[in-house]
Amino acid sequence: MEITHDARLSLQAAAALVNSRDPDTLTSTAELDAFCIRWQWSGSRTHDAAELAAVRALRDRLAVFWDADEAGVVALLNTLLREGRALPQLVRHDAFDWHIHATEDSAPLAVRMTVECAMSMIDVVRADGLDRLRRCAASDCDQVFVDFSRNRSRLFCDAGCGNRTNVAAYRARRRAAG
Repeated sequence: MEITHDARLSLQAAAALVNSRDPDTLTSTAELDAFCIRWQWSGSRTHDAAELAAVRALRDRLAVFWDADEAGVVALLNTLLREGRALPQLVRHDAFDWHIHATEDSAPLAVRMTVECAMSMIDVVRADGLDRLRRCAASDCDQVFVDFSRNRSRLFCDAGCGNRTNVAAYRARRRAAG
């Protein structure tokens, strides 16, 4: 699946936003500021409680992408694009070469996040890659991620779940052996 750098970053940011629900890591404007810096969100910001509330409300909505079938994903992304009044345009800023923005820089942060995620999901749907939107296979984890591996083999999120699961399986085998 060929996904451009900006779409890949947007998809990873969407997964991080969904994962920020549990544990809740977006409880203050300072945490939102750190999130925006981490995921390189450009454009205007208000840095206020209303902006934080709008971004927090977006998390459950984006989580649907990881649970819906293709028809549900397409319906949601079309709705999000309409609501965000998406108008794709090529832009260059900071260290990024030409890439697509589909809202004005002055649009509210939550609207920009919504539309960028939906634009990136278009690439996923068109590449028949919805099976790459995954939930962690660890029994004690419900985090989401996008599997960008060549053979679609990634099972665990980045939270150490793979190591924990493998160590537990190793110890269980050792106990069973003697």
